[in-house]
Amino acid sequence: MFQVRIHGRGGQGVVSAAELLSVAAFKENKHAQAVPNFGSERMGAPVMAFCRVSDKPIRLREPVMEPDALIIQDPTLLNQVDLFHGLSEKGYILINSTKSFHELGIEEFVTKFPKDHLTTIKATDLALQHVGRPVPNAPMLGGLAALTGVFTLEALAEAIREKFPGQVGEANIAAITEAYESTKSIMNN
Repeated sequence: MFQVRIHGRGGQGVVSAAELLSVAAFKENKHAQAVPNFGSERMGAPVMAFCRVSDKPIRLREPVMEPDALIIQDPTLLNQVDLFHGLSEKGYILINSTKSFHELGIEEFVTKFPKDHLTTIKATDLALQHVGRPVPNAPMLGGLAALTGVFTLEALAEAIREKFPGQVGEANIAAITEAYESTKSIMNN
């Protein structure tokens, strides 16, 4: 089973990201589960969501305590919450930022992870460029697909087209595609 924990703030599409991942997994004939974890928070409050993907039926219903991948949609959460709790040293870390891990102040911490499991993605910039709104969820999923290989770009695009038909969907697909390609380019250098 591959487990993803997504951290962000209300209004950044955290719950939608988990749902899109689960639909993409279904498109690839896998079992999936998306679980939101939030209360009555308002826009800007910390939000978390989970996604599990497996080749077998998923019976678990509890929060993801030991994720295989972390998506951090808002880097200001790095100093407020223990985002990395439960992540193994083989885990993946994706942070929405134009800054390096050094500039984010976590360079020493990430040295214990494989370099090809780490990336920062300028997801908010890509969302603004393609969608016209600062919602980083779709570009972060493109980066996750490139980094892990667990999800295909095609399945994510199908999931997005289902949830957001028309121009909004195509704009999000352009954002995930650019994030995917830039992440692959970084990994190959």
